[in-house]
Amino acid sequence: MKFSELKQKDVVNILDGRRLGRAIDIEFSPKDGNVESITVPGSFSISNIFKSSQGYVIPWQRICKIGDDVVLVDLDAAYFRAYEM
Repeated sequence: MKFSELKQKDVVNILDGRRLGRAIDIEFSPKDGNVESITVPGSFSISNIFKSSQGYVIPWQRICKIGDDVVLVDLDAAYFRAYEM
């Protein structure tokens, strides 16, 4: 799959149905070239307008399924709390 195809798919968390957005970046392992994570922009709010966060970095192991229109990920509440700090 090409990144241009991946970035057209909505990323959805299977635990709460939250739509996280579409992939804006992808990170590869310099050692073996495998995909390590994808980044999605996350939700917009006034409170995080001044934060330097570029979105949610989702480890490749947390991706459950890549379908025709959607990427399903498994992210628990603790994962999101880490980004709120």
